[in-house]
Amino acid sequence: MRPLVASVWAKALALLVVLGAWQLVYLSGWKSSVVLPSPATVGVTLWRQLHDAALWEAVSTTMGRALVGFGLSLLLGAVIGGILSRNKLLRNTFGPLITGLQTMPAIAWFPFAIIFFGLNTSAILFVIVIGAAPSVALGVISGADLIPPLQLRAAKTMGLRNFALHRHVILPASLPTFISGLRQGWAFAWRSLMAGELVVMVAGTASIGVLLENAQNMSDMPLAISVMIVVLLIGIVVDSIFGVADSQIRRYWGLVDGDRE
Repeated sequence: MRPLVASVWAKALALLVVLGAWQLVYLSGWKSSVVLPSPATVGVTLWRQLHDAALWEAVSTTMGRALVGFGLSLLLGAVIGGILSRNKLLRNTFGPLITGLQTMPAIAWFPFAIIFFGLNTSAILFVIVIGAAPSVALGVISGADLIPPLQLRAAKTMGLRNFALHRHVILPASLPTFISGLRQGWAFAWRSLMAGELVVMVAGTASIGVLLENAQNMSDMPLAISVMIVVLLIGIVVDSIFGVADSQIRRYWGLVDGDRE
């Protein structure tokens, strides 16, 4: 329980520091309360939103898109990474392209996606996949690079080839780096999704992006900050899940000293 208590205490301390700084800026009068509301005002608005079915409907829609987009990214990235990790020619040819796609801002893809798919969910999912899949693929490639050549030769001597080699040797051995790639891929997917929901407004569909757009149109800063806090909390929770998985896998492979974690 000691690491858990330390983690919760650290997060609580960080939250108190942020709230304290926010309150001091508010009390300084640097901006009017319309532009920069107090933490208490935002807290009341957030509490009211948490009891509104519209918020949970929007969260459900957004998380559904996130899971579908990240699932497609995981499948595509794992396949591409597995192929390139074992083929030097393909890796030299397409490796720089994958790296370039990873560094390309997701927002730059939306004009193409909107023209190609139209103003619908497919455009958002396309940008999620094109932003997250390269990170997953690079995670697989990096993990495969860390496998000792002796281990691969021993596996081939035992008769493992092609899919069996990936299934029983390459994938398990690359799991620590692969999970890191998934964690980074989720971050890309989540950012791409938030940008997509602000750019691509699907008619008749409630989402977190729609809530933010409505807050902007009404100049309702407490509502805007409340929705942003929800986005932040979702990101922290999902990242914490990946963090637990990463810690467990590293401990399993002997990469983490359990007494010091």
